[in-house]
Amino acid sequence: MTAPRIAISQRRDPTGPPHDEIRDALDHRLAGFVIAVGALPVPVPSALAGAELSTWLAALAPDAVLLSGGADIGRDPVRDALDLGLVDHARRSRLPLLALCRGMQVLAHAAGTPLVPVAGHVARRHLLTGEIAREVNSFHARGLSETPRGYRPLARAPDGTIEAIAHDTLPWEGWMWHPERESGLDPRDVARFERILS
Repeated sequence: MTAPRIAISQRRDPTGPPHDEIRDALDHRLAGFVIAVGALPVPVPSALAGAELSTWLAALAPDAVLLSGGADIGRDPVRDALDLGLVDHARRSRLPLLALCRGMQVLAHAAGTPLVPVAGHVARRHLLTGEIAREVNSFHARGLSETPRGYRPLARAPDGTIEAIAHDTLPWEGWMWHPERESGLDPRDVARFERILS
């Protein structure tokens, strides 16, 4: 059996002078997280949008989508367009989707739910309550105070902000933590990702 292919969004990093390049970047540990569930990580070039993205996705035919972390939505319109295009493709194709940190912000934005500033969520750890009840890392300055339409909350931070969501009808989840930034992969994150893909 062929390993499933997971299309992964990447952050865009401008180099500045003298080269003035825009490079795609993906934490190697995130590829390791995908490999841990028996899948193949396939980074999506960030320059793709619109028809080019559709052509690339048709040729690749990914089995799932992973929206990686990065700067808050609204700070990079090119990255925003890519991530929203991947969400649209996953919706139309009914593909499994896992959205991490910024990725969960993208899901909320696509559902019309506003993000709110949150204090004490950058480079911290906190204990979640809800269906997912455990300690996780935190690296975001904006979060969710209300559940996006079409989703249910899976976990909340001590201040009540929503830290994880699941779609009501699609195999989609959003997590505000970074499983790849732990000292080692947490088997609970791996198992949960496997369930999303199954």
